[in-house]
Amino acid sequence: MSATTDFIADLVRAANSTEKLSPNEVSNMLDRSMDTIRQLRRELGIVPVPGKDALIYIQKVAAGAAKVPHEEWRHGLLHAAEMIRDLHIVRDTGTEFRISESKS
Repeated sequence: MSATTDFIADLVRAANSTEKLSPNEVSNMLDRSMDTIRQLRRELGIVPVPGKDALIYIQKVAAGAAKVPHEEWRHGLLHAAEMIRDLHIVRDTGTEFRISESKS
């Protein structure tokens, strides 16, 4: 298994046992996940839309881990795992895509 796949599994396990985690552990895992997501995005040439970046939620949970309910930890950890999984699949399959804004 790759390090990325192992990390995704760690995030899912953590999400399923938030009662065993400290706010610091959650914050550290989410910070690491954001670094991983940013790196994968760079590799793929993905530039997030300002103000609409899917990382905003993860950042908020990481920054407020000591204050938000454990359910928010769970959602943040799972959201991070999903994003990493999806980006990992895109990278490993060589999928090419183009992002454009629709004007409606």
